[in-house]
Amino acid sequence: MNVYVESNFVIELALLQEQRDICERILEVCGTDGVQLVIPAYCLAEPYEALTRRRKRRTKMKQELDAEFGQIARTETRADRLRGFRDITELLTASIEEEEKQLDAVCSRLSETAEVIPLDDNILAMSRECRSEHDFSPQDSVVYATVLAHLALNPGTRSCLIDKDKDFHDRRVVEELAGYRCELLRDFGAGYGFIVAGGD
Repeated sequence: MNVYVESNFVIELALLQEQRDICERILEVCGTDGVQLVIPAYCLAEPYEALTRRRKRRTKMKQELDAEFGQIARTETRADRLRGFRDITELLTASIEEEEKQLDAVCSRLSETAEVIPLDDNILAMSRECRSEHDFSPQDSVVYATVLAHLALNPGTRSCLIDKDKDFHDRRVVEELAGYRCELLRDFGAGYGFIVAGGD
């Protein structure tokens, strides 16, 4: 069985979000008893874009808060009250650095344990078709085209695509995936249940 995951799986693990435990359980069962985790290479790069945007936003926020706190500190009676707030602004910078290290570690781990589908010219051409046919975002069209290309190379293999944000939850997509014996699942819990049940 092939278990397809996308960027949200990487982010859940890297940023220690609320569904991280179930993602860890999915990782544990993949690689055993013929269950293979499969991830588009693009999904290992896309989370870095999100962190870059987050870094810029937090850096700007820190600079603005530091400037405001600097003004407030000029009033003697208020300077002592700012000590705890300075720690908050430092947390903005420190947290993004921690998240980047965690993302690096998760991507390295997935590169070693999952089958990573490379992005090629064929997939890019397919993604343009997917974008117009299904009205996907450019990012979703690349992910979907990558999964379709891999499914076409593995005919008859039971599989599932776990889509936490429901980007692909459309009747035509469900039917198209079903033609490849691939089940579209709404979240990581449903994905884990499907895997341990052997795809039934």
